[in-house]
Amino acid sequence: MANIICMKWGAKFGPEYVNRLHSMVERNLTLPHRFVCFTDDPTGIAPGVEIRPLPPMDLPPGKERGWRKLSTFQSPLADLKGPTLFLDLDIVVVGALDVFFTHPGKFLIIHDWLFPNDIMGNSSVYRFEAGEHPEVFSHFMAHIDEVKAAHRHEQSYLSRQMYDKGILQYWPSEWCVSFKRSCLLPFPVSLWKVPQKPEGARIVVFHGNPNPQDAIAGKIKGFLRFLKPTQWIAEYWR
Repeated sequence: MANIICMKWGAKFGPEYVNRLHSMVERNLTLPHRFVCFTDDPTGIAPGVEIRPLPPMDLPPGKERGWRKLSTFQSPLADLKGPTLFLDLDIVVVGALDVFFTHPGKFLIIHDWLFPNDIMGNSSVYRFEAGEHPEVFSHFMAHIDEVKAAHRHEQSYLSRQMYDKGILQYWPSEWCVSFKRSCLLPFPVSLWKVPQKPEGARIVVFHGNPNPQDAIAGKIKGFLRFLKPTQWIAEYWR
């Protein structure tokens, strides 16, 4: 049994993000699977999504920067067993997902586009065995200040932990693409050309600005940035 998990906490994402992600997974994953959302508020989440409370994690005040994702390495993790694929809520699935479970490796993550010469992973999509590597979580909780001084966010820490264990591996680069880096065209070409879906892409990752809704509407912030409405995103993100 394959596990797909996501997390929703706070007010950044509404239930529609969970529901769209669930719908995209159901259309693109043929393996027997569970879809589980860990959340502090299940209101509005569609039937068919398994709801579990957020794994307990006593975080001190301060910028969150994804640290809560590390709670997925608790053992046990709810009642989950076996291969587990974590997906961020604001990704867009554009291709078949079975390969994310059949690809060999003990821990797989996106190789971060911003740091191609570093071991840094992007934790929008990562796979592990549920209940394994509990020390990733326990070490963080025991050394929060030290870890935060050494790592800006959770994916930096997570990548280093898995690298030191000798199991850090990356997805094939064409599978998980950045909307900003791989789809959005540079200025001034972006003035007249719609962002393109790269060949071989299976997941489009939205990090920072824009999010999928803004990409569909053609809204983006930033100096010399322009984005034409990208309707193909809407065809997948539903």
